[in-house]
Amino acid sequence: MADAKANGKNEAAKLAKIPAAANPLANEPSAIASNISYHVQYSPHFSPTKFEPEQAFFATAESVRDRLIQQWNETYHHFNKVDLKQTYYLSMEFLQGRTLTNAIGSLDIQNAYADALNNLGHVLEEIAEQEKDAALGNGGLGRLASCFLDSMATLNLPAWGYGLRYRYGLFKQKITKQGQEEVAEDWLEKFSPWEVVRHDVVFPVRFFGSVMVNPNGTRKWVGGEVVQAVAYDIPIPGYKTKNTISLRLWDAKASAEDFNLFQFNDGQYESAAQLHSRAQQICAVLYPGDSTEEGKLLRLKQQFFLCSASLQDMILRFKERKSGRQWSEFPSKVAVQLNDTHPTLAIPELMRLLMDEEGLGWDEAWDITTRCLALFSENFQFTASAAEVAFGLCGAQLLWDLISEKHFIAMVRSTRSDLESKIPSMCILDNNPKKPVVRMANLCVVSAHTVNGVAQLHSDILKADLFADYVSLWPNKLQNKTNGITPRRWLRFCNPELSKIITKWLKTDQWVTNLDLLVGLRQFADNTELQAEWESAKMASKKHLADYIWRVTGVTIDPNSLFDIQVKRIHEYKRQLLNILGAIYRYKKLKEMSPQERKKTTPRTIMIGGKAFATYTNAKRIVKLVNDVGEFVNTDPEVNSYLKVVFVPNYNVSVAELLIPGSELSQHISTAGMEASGTSNMKFSLNGCLIIGTLDGANVEIRQEIGEENFFLFGAVAEQVPKLRKEREDGLFKPDPRFEEAKQFIRSGAFGSYDYNPLLDSLEGNTGYGRGDYFLVGYDFPSYLEAQDRVDQAYKDQKKWLKMSILSTAGSGKFSSDRTIAQYAKEIWNITECRTS
Repeated sequence: MADAKANGKNEAAKLAKIPAAANPLANEPSAIASNISYHVQYSPHFSPTKFEPEQAFFATAESVRDRLIQQWNETYHHFNKVDLKQTYYLSMEFLQGRTLTNAIGSLDIQNAYADALNNLGHVLEEIAEQEKDAALGNGGLGRLASCFLDSMATLNLPAWGYGLRYRYGLFKQKITKQGQEEVAEDWLEKFSPWEVVRHDVVFPVRFFGSVMVNPNGTRKWVGGEVVQAVAYDIPIPGYKTKNTISLRLWDAKASAEDFNLFQFNDGQYESAAQLHSRAQQICAVLYPGDSTEEGKLLRLKQQFFLCSASLQDMILRFKERKSGRQWSEFPSKVAVQLNDTHPTLAIPELMRLLMDEEGLGWDEAWDITTRCLALFSENFQFTASAAEVAFGLCGAQLLWDLISEKHFIAMVRSTRSDLESKIPSMCILDNNPKKPVVRMANLCVVSAHTVNGVAQLHSDILKADLFADYVSLWPNKLQNKTNGITPRRWLRFCNPELSKIITKWLKTDQWVTNLDLLVGLRQFADNTELQAEWESAKMASKKHLADYIWRVTGVTIDPNSLFDIQVKRIHEYKRQLLNILGAIYRYKKLKEMSPQERKKTTPRTIMIGGKAFATYTNAKRIVKLVNDVGEFVNTDPEVNSYLKVVFVPNYNVSVAELLIPGSELSQHISTAGMEASGTSNMKFSLNGCLIIGTLDGANVEIRQEIGEENFFLFGAVAEQVPKLRKEREDGLFKPDPRFEEAKQFIRSGAFGSYDYNPLLDSLEGNTGYGRGDYFLVGYDFPSYLEAQDRVDQAYKDQKKWLKMSILSTAGSGKFSSDRTIAQYAKEIWNITECRTS
């Protein structure tokens, strides 16, 4: 404590020596230090006597934001002046992570800020650690959206992101003796220095109500409750370009007029602020539990709120950029991309806005809507009950009017009479007067001009199975756009040691914006000098990761062991259960060995991380099991030098930026055909980590690019899965004895008194809800163990392993989000570069 106070006084003394002067575009360390000092004094958020790391972070962030705002304003004005077609990207999630390191790296002022902070008595890395991850997303969907924004900015594309400003995020994960506990995220407990509230950008969003028929026959949505959508903008800089685009987040508020002062003074405090309370609920939590009707309703309100506010903003910007526009120009100026099916209500809402607010007829509004909207989907699961709530949300008659499908039915009958029998299943509405349901997946395919999958396997499944009838009707509507990741955050910034080595051997740093250049590393894969440097960089990252694991879990792990990592959302189809069952079997075999036999094995540290959704009971049981296995294994003195099992708590972007550079093997082991793409597999591969996995999602393409010999493959393929499930139902499955042995060890009570039978029951029986091993853990277990044996043998030959690691990075060029976004821009959005000079 005394040292901390002394350091604080020292930092304050250094600050006092730096003149406070506004230098928003400063490049030199001394001028930057003055600008930071200026914000400490004139943008104060803390007591003036303090300049500790937290205060230094906020002042530094505001100093960086000065430059971002300058570039941001110039980009905005340039887009409006040139008036090119713009893309508007709607997503319920944006998993941004921290901003400071990414921003100064993209602006190419990282060294200058490091020197400036040194002058002020601080270290850049320590200051960056003060930033909390923005809690705006959960998993791959949100991380993908953030990668896409980074690439849009870097490619100088006229684009804009829209999301919601969740105050408490999904949740912060805490691990206790009882397992996972969820507590609210606190990223906005103080404030975010990056966001700028736009008090002049406010739109009304209506819920419930009814349809009023006017004397002239037109209809209008009236009544219900109206909340206000207020815009908060976050700047997104491109890498070494002046273009800085915006992520616009909406917050929900009620007006002062909606506060009933009479009721409040009468002691009816809750009633007085009912609408304020309901408004605050909309942006309180990402993905509120939907096991109740109230939860379903709140999720639909969130989705509609995002769609309505964003579309109103797009329409206003379209009209303001040039007066006297014709609505026929709208599709040539506006491209709307829906990130998965969550923003599907954008389709009827755009129709409503064009008809009710702008006075267009149905035919013209439908033509505009279908020419503007495109959708990519990770899945098309949208439950009937949720769709029913949509009717209650907007009014049944309103949705029925907006989604008139007589034109679609007439088109099918006139052009494809052979599909007559398929019309009932292809329709958007089920026409059940007692229980009306909107088939949201059908709505997307019928309404959007383009629908794409996110990996070749995923797209092929959509075309051949789910949407085969639509493909026969519109052969070119369904496309593939394999996902990608930004090489800035996921290699250049999070793994600087490896990045320097890559730049040295390629003799250029242009790979940061042209990832295909990584293929040049292949010619050096056998070079002993490169292998030595590669090994040194990997060991440095492993030691850094080991320090972190000790800080957050108290578990000491050996950097000389094989670091085996699986981090992603906890879900049965992602099969963390397969991983931990394999770890249990490994432990049992090690326990049976003599000390001499153990010394011949490959020491391994297995790390698993991810959040289980709060109401997903089996996923939470898996989290509990991993922790219990870890506590048991890690305290066994006979085995813990050869095997450790660690659950990494509260997995988020910042944790990933530590785990991925330090990884050597990563598990991407979902049931074949169930993972749309995956992007963490791309991040691991890019950082020289080898993959053990199934032929699922983007694993298929990664294996093709890096070489089949550098990928540890196992498991059933997608085409086999339906047949295997049918065989299971027919009682034909014979479990491997090793699988039974691992399960029995759990049942023995070795890992404590917790009842794991409900979890293990999901692997038993032949059929039934929660039974029958739907995700084929038992079927794939033998080939999984065999693949792990191949991993152990390969790791013993470090020269071979390093070559495989180099080739993994060298083959990752395809998986840049720059490539993905360039394809979207050209083949779906029809937008071109708009570089700010």
